[in-house]
Amino acid sequence: MKKLITLVLLLVSLTVLAQEKIPVTEADYGNNTVEMADRMRADGKIYVLVGIIGIIFTGITVYLVSTERKIAKIEKSITTQK
Repeated sequence: MKKLITLVLLLVSLTVLAQEKIPVTEADYGNNTVEMADRMRADGKIYVLVGIIGIIFTGITVYLVSTERKIAKIEKSITTQK
């Protein structure tokens, strides 16, 4: 019963995420600019965005490395106790 409920909820959530189908035109193939990125670059905000992404990535990396060191220390203490 639990598997059935999970399957039904999964299917319902997939249909909720469906997007409206927009036809692709020839003008779309010739468009080489990204308006949002150009605007952010012109305003100087793109560098803020890149900086924030860099800070988040660095934080995640530091957290993973410190967690790995703690786990290694615990594993070492367990093996020395045996």
